[in-house]
Amino acid sequence: MPQNVLVVGLGRFGCAVALSLVDMDREVLALDENPELVQRWSSALTHVVQADSTNEEALRQLGVMDFERAVVAIGSDIEASVLTVLALSELGVKEIWAKAISIKHGAILERVGAHHVVYPERDMGEKVAHMIATSVQDYIEFDGYALARIAAPSFTWDVPLGKSRVRSKHRITVVGVKCPDTAYTYAEHDTIIQRGDELLIAGAEKDVEAFVQLPTTHG
Repeated sequence: MPQNVLVVGLGRFGCAVALSLVDMDREVLALDENPELVQRWSSALTHVVQADSTNEEALRQLGVMDFERAVVAIGSDIEASVLTVLALSELGVKEIWAKAISIKHGAILERVGAHHVVYPERDMGEKVAHMIATSVQDYIEFDGYALARIAAPSFTWDVPLGKSRVRSKHRITVVGVKCPDTAYTYAEHDTIIQRGDELLIAGAEKDVEAFVQLPTTHG
């Protein structure tokens, strides 16, 4: 895995990405035009530079061609976001992740060279909506597939997982089981789930959504 990552834009999203990468022992070069943000994050990140990320020559002088991965975390200034992705693409950065604030913005980013487009506000909104509307405690969705963390339904209690027929009846795979005050363990066919356990479940989005809305007394 690449050990050095370029992060452009030190707003909330960019900082969260950069700090998480540092926690994973990646070397981060962070760029932002705002001198106050550069000063604020200079002690927390590996390298922080004030620069115009839309200027290809400035990026060249910073050696961004040596970075295999870049994250363009600019959201509010769509023009700067697009021009930055274009410049990084033309300089040969192999993998560009870019934040988008709308579907149209994301489509443009893909056309000019972004390999991955993320929609953090939309994705977080969908996640919170699932948590509010159902019993789900955490929810991740991608390409029609979903992972969710839920309290174990009562019909799964005190029997081996295979006998509760979660998979055959509901097309859901129980990936992991967590007893109170313990870590998650892999779920097996003969795993016995207890009241108060948490389940990590996986399946097609529509199946996961249907499962988490079942009454807890469902058999």
